[in-house]
Amino acid sequence: MLAPEGDGLRWRKSSRSAANGACVEIAETSDSIAVRDSKDPQGPHLRFGVAAWQTFISSVRAGAFDRP
Repeated sequence: MLAPEGDGLRWRKSSRSAANGACVEIAETSDSIAVRDSKDPQGPHLRFGVAAWQTFISSVRAGAFDRP
């Protein structure tokens, strides 16, 4: 779901992110995780429910999206 602009979220990115600005940033709320492109902080962002985000993170850690 697209979240409205200017909603006062506190954005952060991984400490492992490169300095070139090609990163995604996340912001946590009580019931969702917002994700945006760090190159376009004023652009739209997506929101995911906490359960969906946890499933995604678990899948990343398990290598579900690794290239063969």
